Amino acid sequence: MSSPARPADLALPIVDSALADRLRARLARVEEDLFDHASSRAPYVTEAARHLLAAGGKRFRPLLVLLAAEAGPRPDDDAVLTAASIVEITHVGSLDHDDVMDEAALRRGADSANSRYDNLVAILTGDWLFAKSSELTSTLGPEAVRIQAETFTRLVEGQILETVAPGPDEDPLAHHLEVVAGKTGSLIATSARYGALFSGAEPEVVAALTEYGELVGTAFQLSDDILDIASDSEESGKTPGTDLKEGVPTLPVLLARASTEPEHARLRELLDPAQHDLAADAAAHAEALALLRAHPAMDEARAYVVQRAQEAKRLLQALPSGPVREALEAFADVVAVRSA
Repeated sequence: MSSPARPADLALPIVDSALADRLRARLARVEEDLFDHASSRAPYVTEAARHLLAAGGKRFRPLLVLLAAEAGPRPDDDAVLTAASIVEITHVGSLDHDDVMDEAALRRGADSANSRYDNLVAILTGDWLFAKSSELTSTLGPEAVRIQAETFTRLVEGQILETVAPGPDEDPLAHHLEVVAGKTGSLIATSARYGALFSGAEPEVVAALTEYGELVGTAFQLSDDILDIASDSEESGKTPGTDLKEGVPTLPVLLARASTEPEHARLRELLDPAQHDLAADAAAHAEALALLRAHPAMDEARAYVVQRAQEAKRLLQALPSGPVREALEAFADVVAVRSA
């Protein structure tokens, strides 16, 4: 079995070369730890876990742990590196289960575990990865155990809510935002929190970075909603309107459905699954995609993402000026720009 491939470059925009070098060196240590941690008594679980880890990925969550740790006096603390492994292992375990739910064939350009092996292997491997992340968390003390338990609850509840349609008295947009905050925002918030906490940062800095992570994590996922509609296949590497075709609710679609202007009646009709099956009707899908791209909901969605990114940047005033704060601000800017 080969070890996980180290990312070619950092997933966050780091301008300061000394900071970038420190983060690359620590991330390399995390890569080694991840491979060592992914060792089960059952060889097939070890193989499946290392297969997905070896596919690489951007390692965004462990990198955020390492960057947030620069806000404290002990960024090299062993607990910081352990926390970086915990968030990535938790993330990869959730991807295993996601792929089974979505019947996905690929993950990060490689065969998904359910495709390469089968659903049983993928589910058990995901369960084992969650167990491993819990085991590692226990070495960091009771506060880490509490944080991880709360994060895991939110993550799983987000996955569950994604499978449940909002009730007749529930706002579909609020439901979607809760799903995104649980599935994506929760673990990214914990990544920033872990880094600051275990490096010994001041409590107000830990609190600010936790909220920052929640905001940028949620905004980053919502920007994917926008890109699903706005980008072309050459730019994004995926077929435009994939979520739209599959009936996955996204921010622009929900905003468009909520509009009442008579001139947008045709789009509302196309977005109604009771009237049109966009997965089976290519012409209706193409028409809906074109109308949605021209709808004011796209600008509303972009404005929402930009607002969340700006809120995240304001929280960084709790940090001193310097390369770390600049890198975190730059990431918030990237989130805003990628949806433009």
